[in-house]
Amino acid sequence: MNLIQQPPRRPSNLSILGIANLARMADKARAARNETQGEYIYGLESGFDETLLDFLGISEEDFADAADRYGDAELGQWVQKVFAKTEADIRLFNQSLLNREPKTEGAIERLNARIEKYAPGRTDIQTTVQSIELEDWGLFREVDLTKRPPRTPYCRDVAGLYAAARMADKARAAKIDKLNGYIYNCPIDQVLLSFLGISVGDFQEAAWTNPNDIELGDWMRAHTLRTQAEMLHFNYQISHKGPDDDRGRAIFKETLDLVAPERTDVVTWFDLLDLDDEHDYGLVDLTRHAPRSPYNAEAMGLNGLARLIDKGRAALGNSLGRYYFGDDSPVDRSILAFLGLSTDAFKTALKKYPAEADLVAWIKTHTGKTEADIAAFNAEFLSRGPQGDAQTTWFRNVAHSLDSDRTDITTFAALMHLDDLMTYTCLKAGV
Repeated sequence: MNLIQQPPRRPSNLSILGIANLARMADKARAARNETQGEYIYGLESGFDETLLDFLGISEEDFADAADRYGDAELGQWVQKVFAKTEADIRLFNQSLLNREPKTEGAIERLNARIEKYAPGRTDIQTTVQSIELEDWGLFREVDLTKRPPRTPYCRDVAGLYAAARMADKARAAKIDKLNGYIYNCPIDQVLLSFLGISVGDFQEAAWTNPNDIELGDWMRAHTLRTQAEMLHFNYQISHKGPDDDRGRAIFKETLDLVAPERTDVVTWFDLLDLDDEHDYGLVDLTRHAPRSPYNAEAMGLNGLARLIDKGRAALGNSLGRYYFGDDSPVDRSILAFLGLSTDAFKTALKKYPAEADLVAWIKTHTGKTEADIAAFNAEFLSRGPQGDAQTTWFRNVAHSLDSDRTDITTFAALMHLDDLMTYTCLKAGV
């Protein structure tokens, strides 16, 4: 979970074993492992987490390992195996945690400041949990689409439904008049809301009061009669939908001609929306598609450079998604070392040269690499594979998890290419 873009679940969320703060602590543990925890703190640095870990009799590190390895259901089963508490114990723990009032001067000041900022006039907010939840809501309720586009329609982070996360972004933006030309309750939104049997006003209020994707998804499931099977069928249908009348075809062609006239493969509204978003905001958004292949050598004839450029531009736009860039990526580090560039110098060049031809010309000037140097690097780069038993075992496990039939995957370049292919094939599969 990326806690830079949304808050963890509420401390009062009892969805895992009926224990207060457990779902929230799981979100923070996962974010800490993925280095996406933002300003949130996990484990013994957090008073609530420390209290919960002590109650469970579980160490900070063991819980983080389990949260990273398991989903909520499996995590709950794991917790049950390692702690022995009765339902009465859990009720007493929840009462103590949820009714705790701020005692220190600093905690009281934080509560009062949050009320003044986000809920002026409210006299019912008195507990530490209420203070935390008010801060979460205040920090993440607003979405400003003048600064970034709504999420890809392929995002299934809300209730597992295509277009729901995107619709939530627009609903929140509409609340603060920051739609920037987007339309909340557009035709795709209307189809989704009609399918769910939820009104446009009710969804907007739910999105506004539930800035966490999981909790918004829980609200949606509680307010629709649709089954999981029906939702999967809906995903398939809506993600494959293209223009089906003359007016729609005209709008589709006009937009595609503007943003990507060379893309004759684009036939669905979802793919067109992704291209349009990236075009309008000048983004490389790796939540929507993979970076270019490590085999791509169109930038300077150097394998991996085009991919590095894509990831660098995505990093500048805060749209790296699941990828790592620069010093955080061993592959990127090797390319930058060959070029004699630091991550910071490369990022500075990306900002200075938005056109790739100009960027590549600058790189050539500052590296002085010959064609023979590049050919030697490419040969080593494309043949690089795992070293040692531990790395080889990890490599085989990853390759098998992606495609158990691909026993030919022996290099890191091949593994990256396969990972890209499988990730975005699954993202856009519709089920």
